[in-house]
Parts: sequence; structure tokens; C-alpha cells
Amino acid sequence: MIRTRVIGTGSYLPSRVVPNEEIASLLSLSPVRIQRLTGIRTRHWAGDHESSSDMAIVAGRRALDAAGCEASSIDAIILSTTSPDMTFPSTACFVQRGLGCRQVGAFDVSASCSGFLYGLSMAQAMIQSGQMQTCLVVASEVKSRSLNPQDEATAVLFGDGAGAVILRGEVDKSPEWRGILGIRLYADGAHHGLIRVPSGGSRTPLSSDRLRNREHTLRMQGGSLFRIAVRRIEQAVRESLKEFGFCPEDLKQIVLHQANGRILSHVADHLDIDEGRLASVIERYGNTSSASLPIALDDAVRGGNISPGDLVLLGSFGGGLTWATGLVRW
Repeated sequence: MIRTRVIGTGSYLPSRVVPNEEIASLLSLSPVRIQRLTGIRTRHWAGDHESSSDMAIVAGRRALDAAGCEASSIDAIILSTTSPDMTFPSTACFVQRGLGCRQVGAFDVSASCSGFLYGLSMAQAMIQSGQMQTCLVVASEVKSRSLNPQDEATAVLFGDGAGAVILRGEVDKSPEWRGILGIRLYADGAHHGLIRVPSGGSRTPLSSDRLRNREHTLRMQGGSLFRIAVRRIEQAVRESLKEFGFCPEDLKQIVLHQANGRILSHVADHLDIDEGRLASVIERYGNTSSASLPIALDDAVRGGNISPGDLVLLGSFGGGLTWATGLVRW
């Protein structure tokens, strides 16, 4: 039986650290209040000449190093982003070139903050079908360039960064299953307006008036999104655990999209997950959209919080609306 395993993780955060004090200077909020509302103390923003592909390449190299692989071993690259280098070609093609991979398949996925798990699901399917053996799945986001610095709902939340994993299909005859047990994907387009960038696509092209009205920046209805996110993620996690015959107590680590500190706390409370089993990098890095889950996963692995044989739950929620869960025996 072919089992799909994560054999390496990597991440990258830009060097520029943006503390709450810098954000607060443009808003009517104090640094202390920003941290109380979001759980965020600092975030990282990309440099002027730094793009999503630049960050993805570094995260990908670090994942390859952790896996002990060469770029030539990669059979496909799947990249999640809502902040691509340009409309086309895909950012994944820039990453393929930058890493020096063979002329393998490379494409982008756009599923907002759930994009990493959507990409992971695609890679797993390709591996288990026998089409591929080794895949790079990477999420990279430069959200700072789509923010309105005077919008309290979004300016305080978002940071930039990239996270990556190397997936490999292995024939495993051992009695204990190690690898991805299952990934479940969901969407509800009825709530697509809760978080969006109104203009810039074919539905509403940019114009001078729309630029003047900052319609090219991120808009979010935070309260409604918060309530739906907590409910949907909790329900999806419980369904995933029940499907595979586990309960929350069996989880060694739960790694969720780092939306904000309050969502993480509420989900953990509802699932009765103690703080030591909940991966959290929100205080240091803010919300890096689809990159936040693989960044938090890499942090947990490198910090020694995840070891071989551990049961790990992955979960994300974002615009679309989309949400997803993944269960992994490490």
C-alpha cells in the first residue's frame, strides 16, 4: 500500500519585523489593545523587492534540506497563494525555475487561508494514484500589499511569509499506519462576501475610481467570520476524528490556521485541547493567510513538539468560505 508521508518541513519569514506600535500609529487603537483583540504582538512584512515566489523558494529549499532531498527529486510543485507574483504565469512556475527542478508540473491553488490543505489533498491524490512519488506543497503570501493601513479590521492582523512540506509516497507494510490518514475539504460560497478584495478581477476590474476608494484592498466582516470559523472548524475536527476512530485526547498536536489568538483559544476550549497541544505562532507572525498553517507546522516540528508516531490534526478556515481538516500519523 502506498502511504503519503510528510518527510520534510520548511518556512520563511521576511526580515522586517513590524510591531504593534508601528500599526497603532496609523489607527485609533493602542498596541496593548491590538494584542488583546488579536493575540498578535509582531508580524513580518516583505521587503520592497520581495515577492511570494522569493519566499516560497526559500521555504521550499529548507523543506528539501529537512527531507534530505535534492530539487531534482521533485515530481510536482503545488503552490497556494492569494497574492501571486502576477496574474499569470503561475507563481509555482517561478518557484520551479528558482529551485532548479526538472520540467515537472507546477501550478497555483487559490482557496484563501485553506489553500495549503487543498494543495496537500491534491498532492496526496496524485501520489496515491501512482502519478507522482515526491511533491513540494508550499504556501506563500504577501498580504501586507493588499492592506488598507487605516482599516482596523484588517491592518492589525496580517503578515507575510511562506511554509512548505515535502510529501513522498512510500510502500509501507508496517502494522501502524504512518502518513496522511485523510484530508477533508469544504466550501460555502453563500458567505463569500465576509472576506474579499472587491476589485481587480474580471467581475470588477480596477479603475481610477476604485483605486481611489481602496477597493483593491482586503475587506473583512470580522465578527461574522469569527463566529462561523469557530463553529465550522470545531464541527469539521470532530467529524474527522470520529471518521477515523479517534477523540481529541488522542491528539499529540493540533495545528490550525493562525487567524487570530481568539479563534485559536475558542476552538481549543470547545475541543478541550490544552495549550501545550495547540501550535501557536500568532503572537510573533500574525495571520499569514494560507502560509500560516505550514509555518506553524514547521515551528512545531523544529521545536520538538511533533515526533514520529504522533497523531497530528491540521485545520484551516478562510475566504470563500472554505475550510479543511487533515489527520496525520507523523
